Amino acid sequence: MTAETTPTPDPDLLYSAEEEALRDAVRSLLADRGDPATVLAGLESDSPRDSGLWRALGTGIGAAGLLVPEKFGGQGASAREAAVVLEELGRSVAPVPYLTSAVIAVTALLGCDTERADVAGPLAALADGRTVGVLALPWPTPPGGAAQPPVRAGADGTLTGTVTPVADAAAAELLLVWARRPEGPALYAVEAAADGVRTEAVTPLDLTRPLGRLTFDGARGRLLATGDRARAAVERALLTGAGLLASEQLGLAEWCLTETVRHTGERTQFGRPVGSFQALKHRMAALWLEVASARAAARNAADALATDSPDAPVAVAVAQAYCAPVAVRAAEECIQLHGGIGMTWEHPAHLFLKRAKSDEIALGAPGEHREALAELVALGAP
Repeated sequence: MTAETTPTPDPDLLYSAEEEALRDAVRSLLADRGDPATVLAGLESDSPRDSGLWRALGTGIGAAGLLVPEKFGGQGASAREAAVVLEELGRSVAPVPYLTSAVIAVTALLGCDTERADVAGPLAALADGRTVGVLALPWPTPPGGAAQPPVRAGADGTLTGTVTPVADAAAAELLLVWARRPEGPALYAVEAAADGVRTEAVTPLDLTRPLGRLTFDGARGRLLATGDRARAAVERALLTGAGLLASEQLGLAEWCLTETVRHTGERTQFGRPVGSFQALKHRMAALWLEVASARAAARNAADALATDSPDAPVAVAVAQAYCAPVAVRAAEECIQLHGGIGMTWEHPAHLFLKRAKSDEIALGAPGEHREALAELVALGAP
């Protein structure tokens, strides 16, 4: 006889009342302080990063602590709520370090021993929004791709090596460094302003998510976790980041579709709106179907992460393999169907194309996720 297995519950792809209330609060804030036109104006100024917006989002609304348990000062919510925030951030391409700090760095810390003061303290600081943290790994690293740490750790805890490109490195006060020791891998915490740490800007395609090069030259780190626990913490952080990045891509695609429908309904040629032309109707209808499918994939990934489903790696791989190209296609269609104005710097459409293209290779390109998916479901190559 074979032991009975408990069936995996069906995913819940709908939004709860609490999630919709959170969406309303975030959307209202971004409409007031972080809409695409405001973001574009900020990129032309001397301070493209809006620290005030981050404080309002992270501390005022409490979004920075959504994934942090209440005993550490967080909200004790789940990946589903964080996904809603990222959908709205995708709709505005706001230059805030939410994904890197409140999702990836927080998840990495939660994978360590939270009973230790040197883990609980940084976790509370990230939850409050007072501190921005980043996981010091190359931004294109996919889940399962951090097997070889880029930084070397000495016996005395000093770190040596270079990591590039790291998203939001310039904004970070706390660096979580994945390093290799003679005894095996380990995760360290390093203050970004500490001696032996140098941060240099790397020219990004997407100006709303700055990249940096981190160089460690004898910087002293605090050991957070070692061996399998450190590896599991980093892998869970990458998996969660990739899964919730799909929600950002969904929000981005939705904005592009909505703005395209609005524009083609207002712009006229030959005495009628160009959106009434059959060829454009077909293109927008096809894009609507892709965005609706992307929503299902992104929500499935968020729900799998929230419920700690054993199918989470599969859900994340599906979401990234599908949502990344949809976001790029939506941004390209937005620019094309806006005509000449879509090609100008003054219109924010280019911000969405650049974010979509940079997101496409962040935390693993679609091809890498398809390969991971094939391995997860034991589907061999032809």
